[in-house]
Amino acid sequence: MLAVIFLCVSALAVNAQKQKKAQNPTSVDPSSPSKVYSPKVSRKKKSGATTYDARDKFYDRMEMNSKKRRKNENMESTPQYSNFQYFGHRKPPKKRSPEKMKYCKICGIRH
Repeated sequence: MLAVIFLCVSALAVNAQKQKKAQNPTSVDPSSPSKVYSPKVSRKKKSGATTYDARDKFYDRMEMNSKKRRKNENMESTPQYSNFQYFGHRKPPKKRSPEKMKYCKICGIRH
């Protein structure tokens, strides 16, 4: 009976020492757990050069912008934008007598 108790106590002591070593590894203790090293996964390096697709998209954007500029230049030559009497209206506002003048919501002027 005494031998069984002694074996149980010694087994518990050994188990406690193993747990203590696993919790507090030190450089003095040679039985500290060592890290398992595995090779790092290499990543594909991105090249800094532009792709043909990006270059083509750039040229397409530049073409669209030049078309917009040309269209805006043509619109500026129309009387709606070039003549100051239009005040931003599509048609020139009517000239009314001072009694019949109305407040304009578009330009904020009475005419």
